[in-house]
Amino acid sequence: MCLIELKNIAYHPDHVRDSLREFDLYYCNSSDAVLLPLILFVHGGAWRSLVSATSFPVIVPNYRLSSRSNDVHHPNHAEDILELLVFITETRPNFPRVFDPSRIYLISHSCGAHMLASILLDSSSISPTLTPPPSILDAIQGVIFSEGIYDIERLLKDFPDYRSWFIAEAFRDLPSYATLDTTSFRLRTQNDIRWLIIHSQGDTLVNVAQSEAMLAHLNNLYGQIKGKAVQSNIEELKGEHDTVLSTPVYLRIVVDFIKGTA
Repeated sequence: MCLIELKNIAYHPDHVRDSLREFDLYYCNSSDAVLLPLILFVHGGAWRSLVSATSFPVIVPNYRLSSRSNDVHHPNHAEDILELLVFITETRPNFPRVFDPSRIYLISHSCGAHMLASILLDSSSISPTLTPPPSILDAIQGVIFSEGIYDIERLLKDFPDYRSWFIAEAFRDLPSYATLDTTSFRLRTQNDIRWLIIHSQGDTLVNVAQSEAMLAHLNNLYGQIKGKAVQSNIEELKGEHDTVLSTPVYLRIVVDFIKGTA
């Protein structure tokens, strides 16, 4: 078994090449006829370890980023990820089918958690372009949020300097971000998605209050079945915001969740 890498695969329908809307696919060459689930890691740095530990194919996408020199703002980033999800779940004759498109695990980190939450939870009143087809919600088996940002108003209360650092660029400079609070979004449908909220006690860039708020919200949404649908690990990790992704403890937590729900 060897690792195969397919890089710079375009998922945007325009014929003009856009490197910010491409993805890389990594998978193990296997003679097994059974297609394995797919892991989609939104800006993750531990994809190689995930392929090795799970044998599941992993996609790592690019998407448009905000800067002072462009007009890219929320929900553009999340629109790109939704476009990618549509691409990989539709039948495409020239695309190598090395994974089961009906079984997808999503992993996101930091701002990526806000993007995925805006797609998977019902943000249609504020961001209707992020409404996914029902087939995508059916395909998603599990979602892992790590060191996530969910409530921007709460974040700015704890870290006021973040407005000028990146919030104004990514979400525009608004008087209030209350409508973008993903911990207020309802479920789009009652489905079988499993959720894992991870946060490191050593994260000084995004505090654990963000993950605690999302955890409480998901538990409230799922009610009596919350124990089955929602899991968390916000005590075990001790690393910093980005470096935690490369730790063996993080990998074990993620792999145990995926294998436990696959």
